[in-house]
Amino acid sequence: MQSHEIGESIARQSGGLLGGWISRTDLALQLGVSEDTLRRWDVLRSGPPCIRAGRKVFYRRATVLEWLEEQETTASRRKCHGGRR
Repeated sequence: MQSHEIGESIARQSGGLLGGWISRTDLALQLGVSEDTLRRWDVLRSGPPCIRAGRKVFYRRATVLEWLEEQETTASRRKCHGGRR
């Protein structure tokens, strides 16, 4: 494990500076998508909002959860309205 990865891991566990944030790499792993997909969603403004700190991209965990809930609502609307056409 590299030193910056150890630092991020400690910060997440301790609730430190990055405790409420997740890196693009970690989010991609948790969502089961590639980092390129997250980049594309960012360009299209269809994914969860993110911030940049130098070369690193972070997502607020609470905002990602809200975004996921919105996707559930949108999918459910499409499913319900899709059958009426």
